[in-house]
Amino acid sequence: MRKQVSKTIAPVKKKKTPKNYYFNQTTENAIIRYNKIDDAALKNRIYNDHIAYPFDKLAENIIHTFKFYYFDVPSEQVKHEVVSFLVMNMHKFKEGKGKAFSYFSIVAKNYLILHNNKNYKNYKIHDKMDVLDYGSNIRESQDRRESAEFNQEYVKQMLNYWDNNLTNIFRRQKDILVADAVLEIFRRRENIENFNKKALYILIREMTGSKTQHITRIVNIMKKYNYQLMFEFQNTGQIDTANTGSFL
Repeated sequence: MRKQVSKTIAPVKKKKTPKNYYFNQTTENAIIRYNKIDDAALKNRIYNDHIAYPFDKLAENIIHTFKFYYFDVPSEQVKHEVVSFLVMNMHKFKEGKGKAFSYFSIVAKNYLILHNNKNYKNYKIHDKMDVLDYGSNIRESQDRRESAEFNQEYVKQMLNYWDNNLTNIFRRQKDILVADAVLEIFRRRENIENFNKKALYILIREMTGSKTQHITRIVNIMKKYNYQLMFEFQNTGQIDTANTGSFL
């Protein structure tokens, strides 16, 4: 008689639960509905039933995953601040413009990156006080002050120009997201500790989820515009910030 060969039955692999199972399509649908209605009582019920917990978990996970720990208050309070920021920006989410989970992850990381760096800067400020140059003469101080005022005014008008023209120059949503992240760095420049090029690219990647090549392409386009804007500002003392669209 032929011996029967026993077959080994491979164990059935369990499906992995998605990491963002707490923030799903039901959450996204609730956010879309929340944005479309005006009834305050109904909005409050939708938020409490379908949005509050996902926002809370999203904020908590991002704080600990990316180690945003340079805060003077407990992480629980930081989490509440992030959730409040998400609620304030909920109306900006547009149906059909990407997934809500990705959008609000970027919003939360953006908030935490900027405020985390601001606090890190405050922690280091006392070390910097020891190396201040008290021997600078009055003329050098005045030159620096005038240069700073010039740069500050230029950046103010440059940002004004981009606010009016961003969606005329860039059409794709992912391009707009990167360009706006670059502009956000200018807006929050006083709160950012490290202006090293590599560090800024990492910051923009965290804010947008875009790859370095994509960021470089958008930055190079923006540079061309900014050269023209600086030339205009140096020669006329101002930038035409009207909604004029592309001039390249």
